[in-house]
Amino acid sequence: MAYTKPLPKPTKEDREFWQAAREHRLVLPRCRDCGYVWFPPYLACGRCLSPKREWLTASGRATVWGYVEMAHPYIPSFAPEIPYNVVLVKLEEGPLMFSNVIGVANSTIHTDMPVEAVFEDVTPEFTLIKFRPRQRP
Repeated sequence: MAYTKPLPKPTKEDREFWQAAREHRLVLPRCRDCGYVWFPPYLACGRCLSPKREWLTASGRATVWGYVEMAHPYIPSFAPEIPYNVVLVKLEEGPLMFSNVIGVANSTIHTDMPVEAVFEDVTPEFTLIKFRPRQRP
């Protein structure tokens, strides 16, 4: 079945991010001048405004900071998945990222829940980053 949900449109700011996701790697931009790590990707550092960035391979480990269960299909292509979750996770490297937690009932998701990145190949050209529960170390 064809993937019918909206997909991001890669730009010069985030092209490397989406290519790495396709390779099942989570990368984040890091400032070569001050070391700040951010998300979403954009061309200059949000702390010192330096345009010198590099790509840091992230651990994929994160913690749920907040979540919501969507009970109404605001976007029609999401209707078959109602109810679904949207989570805000704090990556181990510092930045926050919106995504979904998969593999568990929505009722089991909670703040401070440890999660890890997983990669969902949704089209031959596109991979989305989602999260699943992980055991605390």
